[in-house]
Amino acid sequence: MASSIDPDKITAVQAVLDRVSSWQETATDGTVKEEVRKGLDEVGITLADHQVDALAAAIEQDAGEADAGEVLG
Repeated sequence: MASSIDPDKITAVQAVLDRVSSWQETATDGTVKEEVRKGLDEVGITLADHQVDALAAAIEQDAGEADAGEVLG
């Protein structure tokens, strides 16, 4: 299933995920979601809460190997 989100936005979201993933192992509960939201704000992308939750969960569950296209697709 193709994502309905613009490919350029997916690329920007992936950059945010990569940045947050680089230190997520030492993050406290809730920090990953907060940092994902902050990163998205910095690149000017607004996502629904459930999408941010899914991205944060993917980072936490996949040991930092989250794929924005798969999560948001």
